[in-house]
Amino acid sequence: QVQLVESGGGLVQAGGSLTLSCEARGAIYKINSMGWFRQAPGKEREGLSYISSYDNRIFSADSVKGRFTIARDSAKNTMYLQMNSLKPEDTAVYYCAATVPTPPNGLDPAEWDYWGQGTQVTVSS
Repeated sequence: QVQLVESGGGLVQAGGSLTLSCEARGAIYKINSMGWFRQAPGKEREGLSYISSYDNRIFSADSVKGRFTIARDSAKNTMYLQMNSLKPEDTAVYYCAATVPTPPNGLDPAEWDYWGQGTQVTVSS
């Protein structure tokens, strides 16, 4: 089993920055990739970016390229999402996820195996 624990959410003004963290616990050796998703009220869960645990290759959705940056620290078993130039429409619950043991089929939430509990990000105008 893999457990994912997010932290770092909160309230920020538009134009501000926030960094989310996701610590992986348990059978971390099984993890192929880790990614970030978000879900705003009344909307479907949206994939943002993911990173391979093997070669650090990154895939990001066009909606966040240039503003959000994914990274990982293998020594800490932790993945990060640095979010800059935040907008009110970025308000959502942000989730981290992991696939085991194979690579994900893109950012389709249905393809991901393990999920964190989510952390709320609210961007005020």
